[in-house]
Amino acid sequence: MKDFNKIVKNLWNISWKLFFKEDIYELIDPEQKPEYTSVVNKTIYRLKAQGIILGIKAWVYLVPTQDDMKLNKIDLLDKYYLKLLKKIITKEVWSHYYISGQKSLEIHMKNYEIADRIFVVNRNINKRVKIWIKEIVFKTISWNLNTWKVKKINLYSKFATTAVTKSIEDVDIKISSLELSLLEAALITDPGIWFDIGLISKALKKYASVLSKEHFYEIWKYKYIMSFNRLKELSKDLDEELYKLFLDIIKINGWLFIWETLRGI
Repeated sequence: MKDFNKIVKNLWNISWKLFFKEDIYELIDPEQKPEYTSVVNKTIYRLKAQGIILGIKAWVYLVPTQDDMKLNKIDLLDKYYLKLLKKIITKEVWSHYYISGQKSLEIHMKNYEIADRIFVVNRNINKRVKIWIKEIVFKTISWNLNTWKVKKINLYSKFATTAVTKSIEDVDIKISSLELSLLEAALITDPGIWFDIGLISKALKKYASVLSKEHFYEIWKYKYIMSFNRLKELSKDLDEELYKLFLDIIKINGWLFIWETLRGI
């Protein structure tokens, strides 16, 4: 087990200032001997009492700056949320993920405001991680291989290859492609909560000339039937070429589409 002063020195020398509880345990007692558990807990208490570490959650600790000491827990979470998000994602799925849904489209539109809920598509895990009022939702996505829903295929590998990396406040985060983000944002993920028509319309108008037709044609093979229908309606008065694209996809797959009138459009 390490000396207290050496533990403090190690904490200050580590560039990544966020730690999970198990990280602190390993730093204090690399061998993690059961007989030292009580001493480790007392050391953590001492580190907190001296302001060397702060507990953001019961399982997350921060080595604070002087300015951090002046912040309440909510503002502290806002300040470090992106780093914490990346650390949690890395712990759960390593680099095998991409952020999806409306937040992904917002990032494409350079809106980096912290969302109350972030969806993280990955290959294997379905779980929710709560951090006060915010939530990280890990989810898998699949597609029915046949009409009888006898066999499903995991779509992560199909869409992960087109994910893009964005650097936000020096944190690299992978998000779904622009085309996939548009389709995801047009989904209704919660009963009673409508999708953001204004956001989607702005994105369609802004990126109409650079959207990949080939990528859209690839995506429709697997999912997002109703989203294509919604994008068709939204693009009708925004861009003729996009409207024709979405209309063509609908015609090709007419047997899959169920007509839905877009409320509010």
